[in-house]
This record gives sequence, C-alpha cells and structure tokens, in this order.
Amino acid sequence: MPREEEPSPRPSPFRVLSRVQETPDTVTLTVTPQDGAAPPPSFDPGQFNMLYAFGVGEAAISIAGDPTAPERLVHTVRSAGAITQALSSLKPGDTVGVRGPYGKGWPLPLARGKDVILVAGGLGLPPLRPILYHVLSHRDEYGRLEVAYGSRTPEDLVYYPEIQQWRSRKDLRFQVTVDTAGMDWYGDVGIVTQRLNDMRFRPSESVAYLCGPEVMLRATAKGLTERGIPPDRIFVSMERNMKCGIAQCGHCQFGPYLLCRDGPVLPLSAVAPYWSIREI
Repeated sequence: MPREEEPSPRPSPFRVLSRVQETPDTVTLTVTPQDGAAPPPSFDPGQFNMLYAFGVGEAAISIAGDPTAPERLVHTVRSAGAITQALSSLKPGDTVGVRGPYGKGWPLPLARGKDVILVAGGLGLPPLRPILYHVLSHRDEYGRLEVAYGSRTPEDLVYYPEIQQWRSRKDLRFQVTVDTAGMDWYGDVGIVTQRLNDMRFRPSESVAYLCGPEVMLRATAKGLTERGIPPDRIFVSMERNMKCGIAQCGHCQFGPYLLCRDGPVLPLSAVAPYWSIREI
C-alpha cells in the first residue's frame, strides 16, 4: 500500500519486550519504541527492518509479526555472524536500533478470492508468518489456505507451539516435514517439495508465496508451475546480501534489481531468467 512518507535512514531506539529461544541458534525478539518515542510506521507483510546492535552494526531482518499490531515489532534472528549474534543476545529491557520498514512486500490483494499457498524452507517461515495472520483474520476473503514448512531437523523448527495451534484449525492445512529426524519424531521426513503433491488447490485460481534457500525456491516454483500455476502468480522473497536497505551500496543487486528497493518480494517471472546465470 502507498505510504505518505519514507522511513528515516537513522535508526530509532526500541526496547526489547521479550525474547523467545526458538532453536539453539535462533531467537524471536519483540520490540517497541522507547518511552515517549513516536510509534513505528505500519508495515506490509514481506517487508523488512534494519536492526542495529549498538557498537556492532546492523542487519536486514524480516518483520515476522502481526501487521495489525505494528507498535510491537517481531523479528526472528538466526545467529550467523557478529551482528546477528549480538542481536540474538539481547535481553528484555535492552535497547536496539530500528529503521524501516523497507522493500516491497507480498502482493496480498492479488490473492483475494483465490486459494493461497505458502511454502517455507529453513528460516523462510518468519517472512511468511504475517501472511498467515492476515489471511486468518480475513478468512472469508480467501479460498483454501495450504502451508508447507520444511526444516533440517525437528530441533530447527521455529514457532513450534504456534504451528501446533495452526495445525489444529479446520480452515487451513499446515504440513511440516524435516530432512532428517530421530526415532522420537512422528511427523513427515523428506524435503519440503515432496509435500507439494499433497496440496489441494485450484491452479487457475491460486497465488503462491515462497521463502527459503534459493535451491528450494527453484524446485518449489518448478513443481507449482508444473501443476498449472502461472509464473506471474508465484512470488518469492529474495533476501540476500542486504547491507544498507536504501539501494545505495549495491550489495543486494540481482540482475537488474536492487532487492532492498525492488524486492525482496518479486514474481517468479522476474527472477527465473537470472537463476540460470552464474555469479548472479
């Protein structure tokens, strides 16, 4: 949706309200503006913020919370380097810098009246979670809701208690699978693309949203197009190599696109021609 003003290029101080340890290396932080600060701008599902760990640096992190409650921003962070390690070490009461939201989000108006397909791999569920919140709060405006989520192991699944709640609902189908598991796992084992054949949807009346590693995006997009969904109704989140968030540094260039400005969400028809080109 159009916005009246651009987000400030300077981070604003936010206070950490809560910290949830999702997996051994991943946490979910809920933050809110410091007392007396202006409320954050609203965000669209699929957008991201730049989170600044004071004295360390900043990183682009997807907004994983409810779009109807932008005053409490939710970000799920995996510790993979100095900056994300500092962010994931924050505790309730600590201060974090936030600027954003940035990027183009998921085109939800296109899915109104249609079946909605969400496929997440690895840490691809957080950017898709706002879609779930939106569709479930406007359930009568959409058709079937099919979700498939895959991770390496059961220990790598994020939002597991919430997933159990979603799986108990009658108005969506939520499939979970893992690449490998021990004897105490009673769910599906296998890559997430193997769950596509179990999905029920109307190919000519469906919109798909995908987020995960690029190899998973390519395989999932291929499987969905083979089932009849047009490439211009399959959307992928291409979050990689973002550094400045405002299309100045060029780190996130993907073919003709700067993903922090033109994405991170793009239609398959836009990104597929560049997947076959080495070094892009």
